[in-house]
Amino acid sequence: MLIIRDAQMMVFEDAARRAFEDEMVAHSHTFSPSLCRVIGDAQLRVALRQAMARAARYGFTYRGPLRLFIEMMFLCGSHFDTDPQYPMVGEVLRGSGGQMERAELLHQGTHDYQTQVAGPQNANVTNALRELSRLARAPFDLASDDFVPGMRREMFRVFPERAAYIGERGLMALLDEAREIAHTHQFVSTRAHVLVLILMFAFGHGCVDDPLYPWIARTLGDPRIVNPAARAARLERKALTWLDHVLARPQADAVS
Repeated sequence: MLIIRDAQMMVFEDAARRAFEDEMVAHSHTFSPSLCRVIGDAQLRVALRQAMARAARYGFTYRGPLRLFIEMMFLCGSHFDTDPQYPMVGEVLRGSGGQMERAELLHQGTHDYQTQVAGPQNANVTNALRELSRLARAPFDLASDDFVPGMRREMFRVFPERAAYIGERGLMALLDEAREIAHTHQFVSTRAHVLVLILMFAFGHGCVDDPLYPWIARTLGDPRIVNPAARAARLERKALTWLDHVLARPQADAVS
C-alpha cells in the first residue's frame, strides 16, 4: 500500500504553489505588461505572494478566485480590499457566500467599474492621470480650512466618473486617510498633502506600502532624507516621473 506522509504532502503543496505563482507571473505580464516590466519579476513575485496571502484571508483558495484577486490588485492597488474607494469590494469579500459565489460578484462589479468608470480602453483613466499630472505640477493656494472641500472639487474635476462611483463617504474617508498619512510623515505644506492624496487617488489608498509601487515606500523610508520637506520634494519628483512614464504607454495598457 502506498502511504503518503505529511512531509510528502507539504512538498506536493509547495510545488503546486510555486507552479501557480509561475503561472501568475506569466499572466501578470500579459495583464499589466508595462508595470511588470518596470518592477521586475523579483518584485512582482513579492506582490503576488502578498496578494495570495490576502486572498486566503477571505477564503479564496481556488485558481479562478485567486486569479481574479490578483487582477484586481493591478487594477485598484494591492490594498483594494480595504480601500474606501471600492466599498462594494470589502462587503463582498467579507460576505457569507462561498468563494466562487463571491468571486462572481466581484467579477461582475469589476466589469461594471470598467464600463462606468474606466471607459473604453481605459480612456477615462488615461485622461484622469493626465489631469493628476497637471494638478501635481500646479501651484496650490488652498487654505487649511479649504483643503477638504477644495480637494473634493478637484477630484470631481480630475476624474468625475470615479468620484461619482466612490461617493461622498468614500471621498471623505480617502481625504481623511491622506491627511493622516501626511501628518505621520510630518508633511506640513498643502502641496505635500495634495501629493499624498494624488498618489492614493491614482494608485490606491495603500500605495505608501504597496509592492507594486516600491518607490513610494523607499522614498518615505529613506534614512538619508531627514528633512520632511526634502522627503516630500523627492516623492513629488518620483511621482511626476512615474506619471510621465504611465502617460507615455499605449492607452490600452494604462491601468488605475
